Amino acid sequence: MTHAWVELTGPDGHNVQAPTEAQLAAALSEIYEGDGAGADGIPPSAVLRFGYDDGLMYQMEVVRGGAGGGAIRFEEWSDRDCEIALASPRRMSAGKEDALQLWKWMAQRQVAKIRDQDWQE
Repeated sequence: MTHAWVELTGPDGHNVQAPTEAQLAAALSEIYEGDGAGADGIPPSAVLRFGYDDGLMYQMEVVRGGAGGGAIRFEEWSDRDCEIALASPRRMSAGKEDALQLWKWMAQRQVAKIRDQDWQE
């Protein structure tokens, strides 16, 4: 049987298995409301991954953007090792609430809803 998993890599670099909605919101708060860039001068980011032990993996990274927004990148892969990209990466700019909605859909395995969003070309 195929086992699904969800993993959050927060702005601090720590991984959280099966994150709660509160943990997703807290990671996004660090990105959108934190103090400036990280210690290395790179804007803070967090990545939510959803996949199956025997195949597909989806990844959505949120990076602090200008003017209180965030840059979002959504990727689809053949497996957890990112060997074969199944589609070109999709990008958009979004506020914290929109980013949280996208992450909630990903945690709920609602990939079709994510694909249907207004991604930039």
